[in-house]
Amino acid sequence: MYPTARSTRWLLYTEQAPSAWLNFALCGLAGIITAYVFVWITKYYTDYKHEPVRSLALSSSTGHGTNIIAGVSLGLESTALPVLVISVSVLSAFWLGHTSGLVDENGHPTGGLFGTAVATMGMLSTAAYVLTMDMFGPIADNAGGIVEMSQQPESVREITDLLDAVGNTTKATTKGFAIGSAALASFLLFSAYMDEVDIAVPEVFVGGLLGSMLIFLFSAWACAAVGLTAQEVVNEVRRQFIERPGIMLMDWLPKISISQEYEEKPDYGRCVAIVASASLREMIKPGALAIVSPIVVGVIFRFKGHHTGHPLHGAKVVAVMLMFATVSGILMALFFNTAGGAWDNAKKFIETGALGGKGSDCHKAAVTGATVGDPFKDTAGPSLHVLIMMLATITLASHGP
Repeated sequence: MYPTARSTRWLLYTEQAPSAWLNFALCGLAGIITAYVFVWITKYYTDYKHEPVRSLALSSSTGHGTNIIAGVSLGLESTALPVLVISVSVLSAFWLGHTSGLVDENGHPTGGLFGTAVATMGMLSTAAYVLTMDMFGPIADNAGGIVEMSQQPESVREITDLLDAVGNTTKATTKGFAIGSAALASFLLFSAYMDEVDIAVPEVFVGGLLGSMLIFLFSAWACAAVGLTAQEVVNEVRRQFIERPGIMLMDWLPKISISQEYEEKPDYGRCVAIVASASLREMIKPGALAIVSPIVVGVIFRFKGHHTGHPLHGAKVVAVMLMFATVSGILMALFFNTAGGAWDNAKKFIETGALGGKGSDCHKAAVTGATVGDPFKDTAGPSLHVLIMMLATITLASHGP
């Protein structure tokens, strides 16, 4: 910390505000602390060593429905602490910057936004370490798949399952960190519009509603894309089971060579082709929605404003639409990422032997939850990350110089 403080003093010391550098050093520290707390919160809600995931696993003992209800409630609850942390971080950084002593020519404090920017940079300074953990999850997951396909002993699969559970937590952690940094940075973008937008105007309020709706509709289409693709894959697998009954013999007779007549290999390429083509085709609608919606809304309200004597209505409506969409997207992404990771790790916890272990009714209910959680944490959540960044870019570009 001491070298950081010295470098901050060297960069930001000014005789007009001798203590400003200390305030901004504390802003950076607030950002670093925010990053750490975000990681801890995500780990608490997705690691089966902690109570939330264990409670979710326990809910599986009473059926599939209670597992889904518990998972949704866990995901909704998990948005509260991150929002509180971001709120404290923004307020603290803005206050430290505001009281730094930097003023404009009229004597008005000007350091508030810069303090928030420094806090954002402080949080992002840990990005290299946090985002590296994102690589662990896919590696562990693919290792488990290789172990299963190569018919390794059950003891090997148990090890990769433990690694996969850790990978689910690290993936959720990095996604939570990404959303947290986006939330902290979004205030800087919104500040460009604070003096220009009055939300009490009906058209502007409607823009906010449309922005929030954009997130929900985008998420619905992303999840629907997974469901439709999954149906195609299931139908293809069923077709292969009917036309190639020898496929199932590999599970019952794993030691027999696949070269014998009564065994057949599945057509893996067909399933991969279905997933690859459907993943591109089904995401056309969500992608077009995210790009076209601000343009359409802006054009419509610009023409309306032109005829009513308010030529800037279009820009104001789009600005509020993007603001509301960003805030709603942050909360929705937190919900998707955390709920999906918790569902998957609740299943992993049961597979360690808890609550009846693999094959039990409890495990079957947990598998249902994990199936629901997969499009949450692997499709809708990450897609919202991209959407939020794109909305931030549109916000910055549309404001102009």
